[in-house]
Amino acid sequence: MNQMQEMQEQMAKQLAEQSFTADAGGGAVTVTCSGAREITNVKINTAEIDLEDAEGLEDLIVVATNRALEKAAEYEKSQAGSMMNNM
Repeated sequence: MNQMQEMQEQMAKQLAEQSFTADAGGGAVTVTCSGAREITNVKINTAEIDLEDAEGLEDLIVVATNRALEKAAEYEKSQAGSMMNNM
């Protein structure tokens, strides 16, 4: 059990050190998150969006955020699979 806990802690540390970035609207909004699924950065390219369309901007932020979080989840799943294969 100790070995499993150590492996989980090691994986959590590795995840926290990873960074995942995704965009929406052709690069109008870019979101970066850590493998721990914390949003670390949001960039908005004002040249690519209509500043009067708040709802559209909100939608782009949600899409880019979900994409970045999905990348983090996929990475975590692949790492967990590798960890299980090594046991």
